[in-house]
Amino acid sequence: MYKIYFKALLVFLLVACQNKTNSVASKDEEINNKVSTLISKMTLEEKIAELTQDAPANERLGIPMMKYSECLHGLWLEGATVYPQAIALGSTWEPSLLTEMTTEIAKEARAANLTHCYSPNLDVISGDARYGRVEESYGEDPYLVSRMGVAFIEGLQGTGDEYLDENHIIATAKHFVGYPENRRGINGGFSDMSERRLREVFLPPFEAAVKEAKVASIMPGHQDFNGVPCHMNEWLLKDILRDELGFNGFIVSDNNDVSRLNLMHFIAKNRTEAAVMGLKAGVDMDLVIGKSPDNSAYINHVLLDTLTKTPELVKYVDESVSRILKAKYQLGLFENKDKKYSDKIVSKPESQAVALKIAKKAITLLKNEGGLLPLDKEKIKSIAVIGPNAAEVRLRNGKYPQLGGYAGIPPYYTSVLEGIQDKVGKDIQINYAEGAPLKSTSKEGFAKAIAAAKKSDVVILAVGGSTQTCGEGLDRDNVNLFGVQNELVKAIHETGKPIVVVLINGRPLSINYIAENIPAILETWYLGMNSGEAIAETLFGDNNPGGKLTVSFPRSVGQIPVTYLERPDFVGSGKGLYKFSDKTPLFPFGFGLSYTSFEYSNLKLANKKITVDGTTTVSVDVMNIGDVSGDEIVQMYVRDDFASVGRYHKMLKGFKRISLEPGETKTVSFELNSDNLSLYNKDMHKVVEPGSFTISVGASSLQKDLKEIKLRVVQ
Repeated sequence: MYKIYFKALLVFLLVACQNKTNSVASKDEEINNKVSTLISKMTLEEKIAELTQDAPANERLGIPMMKYSECLHGLWLEGATVYPQAIALGSTWEPSLLTEMTTEIAKEARAANLTHCYSPNLDVISGDARYGRVEESYGEDPYLVSRMGVAFIEGLQGTGDEYLDENHIIATAKHFVGYPENRRGINGGFSDMSERRLREVFLPPFEAAVKEAKVASIMPGHQDFNGVPCHMNEWLLKDILRDELGFNGFIVSDNNDVSRLNLMHFIAKNRTEAAVMGLKAGVDMDLVIGKSPDNSAYINHVLLDTLTKTPELVKYVDESVSRILKAKYQLGLFENKDKKYSDKIVSKPESQAVALKIAKKAITLLKNEGGLLPLDKEKIKSIAVIGPNAAEVRLRNGKYPQLGGYAGIPPYYTSVLEGIQDKVGKDIQINYAEGAPLKSTSKEGFAKAIAAAKKSDVVILAVGGSTQTCGEGLDRDNVNLFGVQNELVKAIHETGKPIVVVLINGRPLSINYIAENIPAILETWYLGMNSGEAIAETLFGDNNPGGKLTVSFPRSVGQIPVTYLERPDFVGSGKGLYKFSDKTPLFPFGFGLSYTSFEYSNLKLANKKITVDGTTTVSVDVMNIGDVSGDEIVQMYVRDDFASVGRYHKMLKGFKRISLEPGETKTVSFELNSDNLSLYNKDMHKVVEPGSFTISVGASSLQKDLKEIKLRVVQ
């Protein structure tokens, strides 16, 4: 009887799945038919108009407008909830938080009739902290960026039946592809790389975005790729993105980049040639911020004559218009084109609570000598809060520079000073001094800062960077603390007071003096609108920091690029090292401390030998051996010991954030399979090669923090 019941249930589920598949196919077919009908009614001028990001509503045919924004860590508009910047989001190592965040972002967007966002940034940072847009990435590892990117997209767009429904919007994965890989750390600099590096490091996040998250839009990078600008690169946009990965959404240009085929790359002789090159490569929508027609390429007075005289080119326009119209149908814009929306963005308390939760989980403890942190309020009578990043600063345009690039203007921002004041109330005396403005070279304010430190029991020293020193277009030729900040740190250190350095910054900094001399260091990146509250809770122990670095910290600019993704060199020979300095990063990928301690044990494989298409699991026990509850981020790395091609020492292939009470033990397991054991062989085919694999599991990418076990793979 049970067998009959099971068979009936199985048949029911198969039929249900088939019906759902048929329903999706039927809906797609219905939309495609509507799009075809609509295109047949459009004049050439109406088609060309549809190719711009600001395409107005078409009154004659009832085609609605699609409104857009950036939403890297919240909508790039006034009134929006501002969450931690992308580099801080990566430091949580908890993808589900990004889904939670972008679910809220999508609701804010829809309420204001916004339906298309130019995020997430899926660039893998290749170890170059000179590059100002480090802060926009989740880190230096392709697997980590992939997991964070998929989570971001799924929250923004929805999944299954909720895909692009009334509570979700279109995501745009950018910048396709290899954008940070340039020779001088300059934004938009040319990239020259092998296909192997492309596929091993930069392509995986986009592959995951397309195949797993069904991302609806892709944005190419400003740069050229091996001499061919991305916006005319048919091999990248057609052969790889559409044919190989199966992307079926629309491609939107980065700002002005179709015209830049003429204006920057000097390949097209004029804007008309540039427009034709972009269309042929499959760039569907022309984004030109500022609504100036001077640089627009997909507009009538640039394209119309050429398309009229060369009708065989119209097919490229029709393909692009079809993809854009399909997106508008998927978003339900045609059904709701008469609906009235407020243009005002409203940040709600539930969104702000999510922002605070993420901020607390992003904070990373880099040093805690002598257990200085957490601070005990019962033992402290006075605190000096010092530094250019300690108090609220607002620019003339009303923006807060300590939120990071592409941040909107939130209804409030809590600084470190305000967070501490709110936390301690009247119980503890707060002595504040700026010391020096961030970009200043004057030491005039040092005396006041030193005096504040001397009359206090402990010093909170907030230094780092801001949108004035880091971000898009703010690349640097060194990665030291800007201005006189390092001198300020030295001056305060010489008072002999215990100091906690709070870093608020967007790129890894060369902070050798701080690392050597200051007992406690918190890396907070840009934590969003609730920065001060999250930092204060961490300083006083209400929040135990559990974040870990997703980018390596260089000791000097001469180390750059510095990343854990290294291949074997002259190990043990005396070569392969810097002769008069340390080759290792100041702080490595995956590193982060806690107010408690964790012990790893019982590393084992479910099967020590599998076939090339088989699977097994690796597990480890993690115990909280300290006195307070805390989070640990368990990391799994894989190395193919003897492969047919050169490999990295190790590559991250799994991670999990867990919470443990004092004395509690949890078993963490990761699957090993043909995906995370594979490599690209000499023929650039993705395969699993038989042989020995080293599986490393532990607390960071440092060898001393990892336990190893061997896996045998056979044909």
